[in-house]
Formats: sequence, structure tokens, C-alpha cells
Amino acid sequence: MLLTACPLVYLLLKAPRLNRTPLYYIQVGLMLVWIVILFLVDYVFKLEFRQTQWMVISYVMLYFAGMGGMIGVAAEAGREWTISAVVFFLIAGVLAFVQRAMTGI
Repeated sequence: MLLTACPLVYLLLKAPRLNRTPLYYIQVGLMLVWIVILFLVDYVFKLEFRQTQWMVISYVMLYFAGMGGMIGVAAEAGREWTISAVVFFLIAGVLAFVQRAMTGI
């Protein structure tokens, strides 16, 4: 998961040459922020934040904001990529709540 930051950084570096809008930077940035927070809480500080409801809600909201932003990034590549991004976003949403219901984590 942490390696997904590499292509996102590349997209940010290429964005000025492709004349991307400020929204594009926000979309990619949100996903990068989520990856950084994932790294910090799971690997650096090893926080047991998943037991605190407000922390889990904040974490999941940031995750879905980043994933939703990736739909906008995929839209830059065309209709087919947009459709596949929306489908995977919906699958990720369902699986997140199924996992929470099954494991409580």
C-alpha cells in the first residue's frame, strides 16, 4: 500500500506540465495524505487507533475522500477508466463496511 505513493508523487510532478487544475492537486494530495497517515499510525507510532470510534471515522473519511479523488484523476484518462474507478470505489466501500461488521476492526 505504501508503494502507491510513488505513482501519486509522479502524477504531482507531471501535473504542471499537463496544466492540471487545482482540484487535481487536491485529489492526488488527499490520497497522499491518507498514505502518510497510514504509514505514521500503523508503522511509525503503531497506534491502536482502530479501537477509538472517532479516530476510525476520521481515518475512513479521509480514505474515502482520497479514493473519491482518484475517480477524478481517472476521469482525466477517459470514460473507461472513470467507469472502472467508480466500480472499484463502490467495491472498496462495500468491503470496508463488510470487514468492519465481520471483524469489528
